[in-house]
Amino acid sequence: MDIRPLDETLSISPPLSPADLPSLAARGYRSVICNRPDGEAPRQPAAAEIAAAAEAAGLEFRHIPVVGDAIGEADVATFRVALADLPGPILGFCRPGARTTKLWALVGKDEQRAAALIATAKGADHDVTGLKPRLEGPI
Repeated sequence: MDIRPLDETLSISPPLSPADLPSLAARGYRSVICNRPDGEAPRQPAAAEIAAAAEAAGLEFRHIPVVGDAIGEADVATFRVALADLPGPILGFCRPGARTTKLWALVGKDEQRAAALIATAKGADHDVTGLKPRLEGPI
């Protein structure tokens, strides 16, 4: 499983299957956030399946489905609340991890400069430079 940290609380990964959840719990993760809409890909497990597996493994779960190029302020606010409410460490996933990284950067603009967020995302193999105007904009 390719897990990449964004900060001390949140890491990202490609898609998870229900079978992955016990391993995540064993690695010390306490929560999972799925940013994939149901039905995005053939044979993709539904969020309800991941949620049931997470609960069985003792993990908290949130489903915050977003479309990568259409992340709105409501999505960012929902993600912010999830990060604040869920016990960490948290693993967020979508397909390659880009949507989760974008949400993380948009939440982080309140406390970090755009350049730092872009550099951290790049270190996790995701390019969020397209968000620079939003990352530099008003909070």
